[in-house]
Amino acid sequence: MPLVGSFFCVAARRTQFFAAAARPCVSTLPRATPLEFKAAWFTRTCSIRLSSTATQSVEEDAATTATRDAADLARLSKLRNIGISAHIDSGKTTLTERILFYTGRINEIHEVRGKDNVGATMDSMELEREKGITIQSAATYTTWGDNAINIIDTPGHVDFTIEVERALRVLDSAVLVLCAVGGVQSQTMTVDRQMKRYNIPRICFINKMDRAGANPWRVLEQLRTKLRLTAAAVQIPIGAEGGLLGVVDLVKMKAYYNDGEKGEVIRVADVPAELVEAATAKRAELIEHLSDADDEMAELFLNEEDPTSEQLTAAIRRSTIAQKFCPVFMGSAYHNKGVQPMLDGVITYLPCPHEVENVALDANNEENKVILSSSSSGKTIGLAFKLEEGRFGQLTYLRIYQGTLKKGDWITNTRTGKKVKVSRLVRMHSNEMEDVAAVASGEICALFGIDCASGDTFTDGSVAYAMTSIYVPQPVISLSLQPKGKESPNFSKALSRFQREDPTFRVHVDAESKQTIISGMGELHLEIYVERMKREYNVDCATGKPQVAFRETINRKVPFNYTHKKQSGGSGQFARIQGYIEKIEEEGEDVKVIEFLDHTVGMNIPSQYIPAIQKGFIEACEKGSMIGHPVTDVRFVLEDGLSHAVDSSEMAFKLAAIYAFREAFVQADPVIMEPVMDVTLTAPVEYQGAAIGLLNKRKGTIGDSEVQDDYVEVKAEVPLNDMFGFSTDLRSCTQGKGEFAMEYKMHAPVMPFVQTQLIEEYKKKQLEARK
Repeated sequence: MPLVGSFFCVAARRTQFFAAAARPCVSTLPRATPLEFKAAWFTRTCSIRLSSTATQSVEEDAATTATRDAADLARLSKLRNIGISAHIDSGKTTLTERILFYTGRINEIHEVRGKDNVGATMDSMELEREKGITIQSAATYTTWGDNAINIIDTPGHVDFTIEVERALRVLDSAVLVLCAVGGVQSQTMTVDRQMKRYNIPRICFINKMDRAGANPWRVLEQLRTKLRLTAAAVQIPIGAEGGLLGVVDLVKMKAYYNDGEKGEVIRVADVPAELVEAATAKRAELIEHLSDADDEMAELFLNEEDPTSEQLTAAIRRSTIAQKFCPVFMGSAYHNKGVQPMLDGVITYLPCPHEVENVALDANNEENKVILSSSSSGKTIGLAFKLEEGRFGQLTYLRIYQGTLKKGDWITNTRTGKKVKVSRLVRMHSNEMEDVAAVASGEICALFGIDCASGDTFTDGSVAYAMTSIYVPQPVISLSLQPKGKESPNFSKALSRFQREDPTFRVHVDAESKQTIISGMGELHLEIYVERMKREYNVDCATGKPQVAFRETINRKVPFNYTHKKQSGGSGQFARIQGYIEKIEEEGEDVKVIEFLDHTVGMNIPSQYIPAIQKGFIEACEKGSMIGHPVTDVRFVLEDGLSHAVDSSEMAFKLAAIYAFREAFVQADPVIMEPVMDVTLTAPVEYQGAAIGLLNKRKGTIGDSEVQDDYVEVKAEVPLNDMFGFSTDLRSCTQGKGEFAMEYKMHAPVMPFVQTQLIEEYKKKQLEARK
């Protein structure tokens, strides 16, 4: 049978093939005939050409390449920086443990919840080993053949999403781990968004193929439909569930078996006779999907030529680095199957540091973008992406993007302008460290004794470059916190340290109640920090009722014309401002929460008073007049005003702005906004009614429900204020078999009766405080 005939056995061509060049990650489309496919391909190749900017991330210009010597290029081509990311309990840490064992980095395998009570290498914190979850991302390095790999193992729980965020910011590629039974779950979607945000090429690894009910083809279809990825399997399993023996490589058409007590011996054989037909069909499917993403593969497909393994490998690599395609591997980390072939895939298909475009902003040139080379001989530029309190002081994790950092060098913090000396330079292996004399571009290292913040850029002082910052989500839950007994210095020391380490952990003192309020991404997030205070600082704390991060906003545009007068002998206070406030309708991560615009013309308000007016507006937004929560999504536009030669001052205009805003805010149909969470609930099918009823009882809006095997997955939007204690209720009504995950989606207006209740409670608190 000709090659194209075998394709018909799998599926017909996709329509709208030409859209693949413009949309690197798209869902599968309806099929078309080969004739339609040829016409679409011809149209695409004639009218659509990849722009220079689209190919810059893979190919550097000749001038940049010329500056890099051959030895440096050889070193970079043998280096990979990868992150292991997934939904909670997909097997990330178990997979990392196997990678470290097979690469010779560790001599013995320890399980996450092993009977030996040692715990996995990457879970170095005592709490991580107790709870069986990853709390902090952990970095390590290893070698596979003659290739070096820097690995960061990240948490899967949504409460610790900042760890994933900053790891992906500095990595070149990632391995997205999926459960063969659970498939694409809520946190998988979050991780996918994070990878797309930082343009991270990835391969997928379908783990837990040994579990009952494992179905890799359903997971693959979810990757295409839910994550809108152009994905295809590069392997098929040999056996399934308890009978999993190994995998068949569809590129080389060879079978790989894991022999030995711990699967350390790889035996390569021919494809089993009973799997030849299935392997041929899946290889045809791989070529078909790959031709959507790669022009050379599409040309071979049109000519009905069977690509060689070298051509297929090159096409997968090109498309993966360009983020147009995602190869899918399979195996079982816990049962030591398929890990080594996946490691080969990391080396073969994922990019080297110099194949990824890294951009800095030049502070001396109006923050114009500068594309960094990965040359070790260039000017040194690095990004501090994670802070950690170590045994020898603050440990700062640094990714070197360009140049070479040596022990004893002086580096400059671009944000503060301060120079610091590199007194000690180390490479990390979980919580262990190895001193090094120098670190070249593309590497990840750690420094001691550097005073900085997460996201700071360091240079050698010859340039004022700043790397783009890390996206930090807003906290969604707060607790009041007070030490049991007498307050010790360790209380404030612990809170200060945790804030430096974790940008999503916030601490402030309530102006009215004088209570210390901690805010974070969820109940578990705050619970972990309270427990760490007790263990690491010997400070036992009591927490109060969780406070939800409500916001106040307006619904309509309201003008203001306010005059502030105060005469008390001598020079008084006088300021008049005129303008309007309105709601910010734009959405997106980069949209400002509050905005001040100066539209004044002339000198009715002297320019030196404008910052005072802006300061007054910002101060007024810190505490709304309805329930005392911050005001958001409001634009303050200043159009005109009046000043007095003697009585006007910065204080007068600041007070005028505060009072004008409060007066206009009340007239602008103010509403209270509450955080709404995306909740994904999984429970046995027999408890479907009880689970949905539980969500309805908590004012949830059911979005979708899907039955998979014997489990039902329900997706809903539920106000965070109604989610406290949900886990206890869910376990009660499902006999402990139900589980859920939630992540912040947006702030939405509360129901009118809830708004009335909140306002009344706030007024009562104010009256009690005055007594």
